[in-house]
Amino acid sequence: MRILKWVLLILMLAALTAGAVFYFSEDARQAAKIEALDTVGDLAVGQMEKAAEGGNSVAAEFINTPIEAREISKGIYQATGVANAQLVTTGAGHVLFDAGLPTQAAKQYKALEQKVGDLELSHVIISHSHADHSGGVKLWQRDGVEIVAHAEFEEEQRYLTELQDYFWFRNRTLFPFMPETPPTNALLSYGGIEPTIEVPNGKPYKFEQGGVKFEVMALPGAEGADNLVLWLPDKKILLSGDFFGPLFPQFPNVFTMRGEKIRKPVEYIRSLETIIALEPEMIVPSHKDPITDKAVIGSGLVKMRDAVRYVHDATVDGMNAGKTVEQLMEEIALPAELALTQEHGKVSWAVKSIWEYYATWFHFDRTTELYHVPQSAVYADIVEVADAGALTGKAAAYVSADEPLKALHLVDIILGARETDEAALKVRKDALQILLDRAESGSKNSYEIYWLNYRLRDTEEKLSR
Repeated sequence: MRILKWVLLILMLAALTAGAVFYFSEDARQAAKIEALDTVGDLAVGQMEKAAEGGNSVAAEFINTPIEAREISKGIYQATGVANAQLVTTGAGHVLFDAGLPTQAAKQYKALEQKVGDLELSHVIISHSHADHSGGVKLWQRDGVEIVAHAEFEEEQRYLTELQDYFWFRNRTLFPFMPETPPTNALLSYGGIEPTIEVPNGKPYKFEQGGVKFEVMALPGAEGADNLVLWLPDKKILLSGDFFGPLFPQFPNVFTMRGEKIRKPVEYIRSLETIIALEPEMIVPSHKDPITDKAVIGSGLVKMRDAVRYVHDATVDGMNAGKTVEQLMEEIALPAELALTQEHGKVSWAVKSIWEYYATWFHFDRTTELYHVPQSAVYADIVEVADAGALTGKAAAYVSADEPLKALHLVDIILGARETDEAALKVRKDALQILLDRAESGSKNSYEIYWLNYRLRDTEEKLSR
């Protein structure tokens, strides 16, 4: 019965997106779309919650965020979820900022409808092209509604769509609760959004509606080249999307382990300076709760700008001094007065990203980097000459000396030649556990923890065979 229900819902969604119910009114089609997506969303979220049991607590926190609508300032409502959707109400039509995940969009729609009543929109503003912010747009899109996005939105959407299978595998490695394959139904699948208004850098899109002034600003460098924020000048409120990431203030994610282009640090510094000049009194992110303490906002913005500038300038100075990227990753740290949480972005990864953003992937130290034969091609030769037992013993000694990274270098050689070598796998497990303990007690960087947990699971699976 459950499978039959799922199939019927998918067929309904297919009919809706293909226009097979053209003889229904637009309101009837919208209602059917919401109900179908709502039920499909329940099934999808249920599967995600089950798969996340026993997984990382940060991901579980987002998945289990209740979907509810609340008024966060007079006339401004927020529908919570994995990613929030914000509704600015006016007497001449409403403005939606971000639309959440497609699997949660219907519930967010219903929650806002219960609070506000009429949901006639004039604009849907998309902070950037990531699926947790743009995925629900198709549910809200109707004739006459302007879809506002950054001028680079379509290009970012293009490459993310073309590389969807590649990035899906990487994301699912870090977030194992995700479905095995990307959805293919048009309402649920990524991409296909066509903006009607594009906002270029340096030229805000301004409009007034129902007595409310809106300024859509293109501020790249945060979550990509296509980042938008919405500024409400009369209220001094900034709807920030993912401009700051999930925490405020934090060291930003210049590098993202799951993939995507490197974000431009100087571009982000300039964008931060633009926001600092606005002097916002409230920041409304598309993840987690609004920030309402003006002093925290002011000091946090300045600290984020100065921290990014510090890391950028220290990296450039080190490059000019002839230091290697590895030296700089080890040496560069934020001074105490600029200390920020690194739970999302990490300083050492930003150093490497900045280094390679300016100097590319060729580090001028190994000729083989220019060619297609990897170092792993000679691992078996090294093991044959050096003896696997001796290498494993040396790796174990590094673990005992609290040098897990050197141990992993040696273990990679052994396992590159002998994938199931039990002794090497045990050393790898011990080395990974040291790194995980450090991450959990130190920077608490979520992506580092996701990766180390994945490698530990993979190692334990190989040991259990």
